[in-house]
Amino acid sequence: MVAGRGGGDVIKCPAMPQRIADHVDIDAVIAGRSRLSPEQAMWLYQHASLHDLGEWASAVTRRIHGDSVRTYVIDRNINYSNVCSASCTFCAFYRKLGEEGSYVLSTAELHQKIKELSDIGGTQILLQGGMHPELPLEWYEAMLRSMKAAFPHVHLHAFSPPEFTEFVAVCDVPGFPKTAPGNGDEIPREVWLAKLEVIMKRLMAAGLASLPGGGGEIFPAHVRRRIGVGKATGRQWLDVMRTAHKLGMLTSSTMMFGHIEGIADRVMHMTMIRDAQDEAIRANLPGRYVSFIAWPFQPDNTPLGRLRQHDPDGSEPFPGDALAKMVFDGKVDPEDKAACSAAVPNAGKRLRLAGSTEYLRIQAISRLFLDNIKSMGSSWVTMGPKIGQLALFFGANDMGSVMMEENVVSAAGTTYCLSEATICRLIRDSGFTPAQRDNAYNILKMYAAEGPDMHVDDWSAFRPAQSAFKGGGASASAEPEDASTVVSLPVVD
Repeated sequence: MVAGRGGGDVIKCPAMPQRIADHVDIDAVIAGRSRLSPEQAMWLYQHASLHDLGEWASAVTRRIHGDSVRTYVIDRNINYSNVCSASCTFCAFYRKLGEEGSYVLSTAELHQKIKELSDIGGTQILLQGGMHPELPLEWYEAMLRSMKAAFPHVHLHAFSPPEFTEFVAVCDVPGFPKTAPGNGDEIPREVWLAKLEVIMKRLMAAGLASLPGGGGEIFPAHVRRRIGVGKATGRQWLDVMRTAHKLGMLTSSTMMFGHIEGIADRVMHMTMIRDAQDEAIRANLPGRYVSFIAWPFQPDNTPLGRLRQHDPDGSEPFPGDALAKMVFDGKVDPEDKAACSAAVPNAGKRLRLAGSTEYLRIQAISRLFLDNIKSMGSSWVTMGPKIGQLALFFGANDMGSVMMEENVVSAAGTTYCLSEATICRLIRDSGFTPAQRDNAYNILKMYAAEGPDMHVDDWSAFRPAQSAFKGGGASASAEPEDASTVVSLPVVD
């Protein structure tokens, strides 16, 4: 049994009942000659040792990325607004329109943040907000244009699929209908897709360069409708990304796990992403998914985090697993709320948090399973620098961003933000050469002999006294054990 972060317990893996070769030709998978089926991924998840999963995933990473270089990016996560029409139970960041603490950043505030990024050699911003119900499309166009005019060298990686679904719902676009916030699915699908493409083209003309994979969470409907009320459906999320690929943009993909979902839900989620990438490749679309990042749910300060936690030592199986397996086996329609409730009444009412070993297991399985997505990101932002570093030996090839600013998971109690020097040290101490990349994973700077980490004389200076989030929660007192440290940043308000 493995203790989960925040006191939850996670999966107990039984002893290997049979030889691996009886179920999976793992050598062929590692060599790229064979593809894991969803059933095989489930079997490995439940029966393979953590050590073996790490070895296999690392072998795949070495085949794809080589033995020497591991990457990171210098960007800034700018949340232009926290106003959101959705009511996601896992989110502690959003505010309703007019609620105390709600905000929309001014042009001057946005530009100051980008200037600070540019001054330290940053190359892109990750620009996301809530699903604002009233900002017109012209506001977003003006925001992007002003950024490109002032900072033409900065890549604008902006607007997750849920934001696009809100744009389609509420924005006035000549020749197209609109709906109330969160009700975009009332628009006929073909009309919805056409309006989406028009909106995306307008934002691209204003400076949008690529799409982040935020809002992925878990796609299967029986989970998603419980945790993401008023948010994009799994199909809408995938439709937004397919449109981006059709128009030539690169995108990332994500998964948030460790809450009410079952193991089979995670596999189904990854299968939908893999199938979508297969489709993009078959259709020869100019855009692709370039990366996948998975992270565990952070429970502090969220409604979802107040659910009763599952007792792994009790007599009852985790209800999320029971329902997920029935959906996986085709016995229950995930779109049928009544059928799902009747099948497993407690599904969605119990929480199973994911700890470090559970995270590493997912990291490895995703590398083995997502054979058509090149890069796998480490989630040190939620798991901390040392587990993030260890992920480099479980299938990750990229340490992500230095995270000058992060507000969404910080609002849920996460404390971790790292400097460029610290990320370089984490990579170098793992036996790899750190390299700064751009959004397309092109190498910008290689630090084989020199680097930001080579000019630090006193690593204790990288150990601030305060956490990134001042709102309390279990993780607010977390302290790193060495130079892999926290940078104190306030939540934007």
